[in-house]
Amino acid sequence: MTSEMTANDARRARIADAWNAAWDRGELTLMDELLAPGYRRRSGVGAEEGMSREDYKNSILSARAAFPDLTTTIDEIVVEGDRAAIRWRTRGTHLGSFLGVPPTKRPVEVSGATFARFEDDRIAEELVTWDPRALLAGLGILRVGEDQ
Repeated sequence: MTSEMTANDARRARIADAWNAAWDRGELTLMDELLAPGYRRRSGVGAEEGMSREDYKNSILSARAAFPDLTTTIDEIVVEGDRAAIRWRTRGTHLGSFLGVPPTKRPVEVSGATFARFEDDRIAEELVTWDPRALLAGLGILRVGEDQ
């Protein structure tokens, strides 16, 4: 095994450990170790400023408050050099207010991909892509693929 493979394997393991702790259990300590202090999370066009590390951690806690049984499955992590791509799915039951929507008690699943850039041994930046319509459809707020 080369040292490059070892470094990539270590990054994959750190990402998986931090995500499982944060998204599945609400434990954010590993996120502090994984994400750089100047971390930025962007999602789509027009998200130039992005979300800070603290904003991202607060968004995880908000999601977990609204979906207390939240679980995230990482389908794949590909690491090459200073880049990582993570394909994921998240499931939970809407039992608390979320983005102003009162609890619907509906199960919801969304999926997406996160593309990360490391600086040294921490993630400095992420671009996240997912379809928010799947969340809104799961909550019963939007009907996707039907005439409205």
